[in-house]
Amino acid sequence: MERLGTGIGWRPEIADAVERMPGIDWVEAVAENVCPGHLPDSLLRLRERGVTVIPHGVSLGLGGADRPDESRLTALAERAEALGAPLVTEHIAFVRAGGPLTVSPLLEAGHLLPVPRTRDALDVLCENIRIAQAALPVPLAVENIAALLAWPDEEMTEGQFLYDLADRTGVRLLIDVANLHTNHVNRGEDPAKALAELPVEAIAYVHVAGGIERDGVWHDTHAHPVPATVLDILTDLASRVSPPGVLLERDDNFPEPAELERELEAIQGALTKGWARGTTSGTASLETKAGTKAEAPRAAGSPETADAPRPAPTPDTDPARQRLALAETTLLSALVAGTPVPDGFDRVRLGVQARALGVKRADVVAKVAPELPEILGESYRSAFLAYAHSHPMTGGYRRDALDFAGQLLLSGGPEDAGARRELREWWLERSGPVPRSTRPAVRLARATRRVLLGR
Repeated sequence: MERLGTGIGWRPEIADAVERMPGIDWVEAVAENVCPGHLPDSLLRLRERGVTVIPHGVSLGLGGADRPDESRLTALAERAEALGAPLVTEHIAFVRAGGPLTVSPLLEAGHLLPVPRTRDALDVLCENIRIAQAALPVPLAVENIAALLAWPDEEMTEGQFLYDLADRTGVRLLIDVANLHTNHVNRGEDPAKALAELPVEAIAYVHVAGGIERDGVWHDTHAHPVPATVLDILTDLASRVSPPGVLLERDDNFPEPAELERELEAIQGALTKGWARGTTSGTASLETKAGTKAEAPRAAGSPETADAPRPAPTPDTDPARQRLALAETTLLSALVAGTPVPDGFDRVRLGVQARALGVKRADVVAKVAPELPEILGESYRSAFLAYAHSHPMTGGYRRDALDFAGQLLLSGGPEDAGARRELREWWLERSGPVPRSTRPAVRLARATRRVLLGR
């Protein structure tokens, strides 16, 4: 398994700082934010220096009841090839539900939601991962996610679920130690037990990130410093295995570069402490003192293992898909459409998750359509959350921004006439098949106006 070393999540806001940081061996870029034909100059310069770039997907929804969308797989494959990546990564999560399997409207979560740790969900996930592995030009690794709520009547622990997943598919694992901490606080799950049950030889690399606790709930924000409790879990992991790579994630509220560098130093310190503990206890690792690497599970169908035997195909998953589709759709509908809470779920915790999804939507829409908070000012957040409460997302964040603006205009808002005029112009510019400003009639009207005004 390729050694990656020390990495940091590449984001446009800190691109310059990342380029200047010492000791960065690799970076990870959100796949959906990278266009293969127009790679950011910063990523191109990093690649020229020999820094590995790995695309990290967030929208495939491998844990959903539907089979992976071919266009999304193609897009992920194109990004892997454009970046010359040694592997690609995604999440063990569902991000949408409904549609043909449930004969109901398709709903988008706008966020990563946990799959139930059941045999049905595992069978579906294994088949979805095999489909993805066959479509991708490089090996796939999948990440454990953070969760605010727990499914009732689960049949496996997280460690058991991940072990069976890797064993049945050969998929690699991206272990997020911050997510293990999140699940410890929110779901009472022991990180040490999860690490003990993991197939550590399947680890591709490790994520480390920060968060914050509010009212007894841990929010995996990626916008706060990495806490000592997360570093302790990293130390425990490093005492069991030498991970091929460790990466610091930061997605918002970016600090000064010096603070990021200190966090990277703290991560290295936690690793060193864990390696010393593992050496003392005789724990085996992927890389021995001599530098040789132990054999690890490899992705079925990857170029390096094209002749290796593939795992046996799973049985017919259609009945399991039907059951999983109903369960996931019922939960997502309760979260984003206000339908009744499914039996067995914690109503309070489900309410926390629903509010978190609304805030996430508001924040992302503000990023993809920054004109909206500029036009609406301080009223943007409250107006969007009121809209989101009764309007589930069905077509991604850009569609969500347009739908929000259109609905606000239909309801007579905003109150300020100038803001209403600006919002109407913004919506008209983007709501048609082509930008309004490029339509011949609009261009002619604007040219005529300029002539009449003597401009």
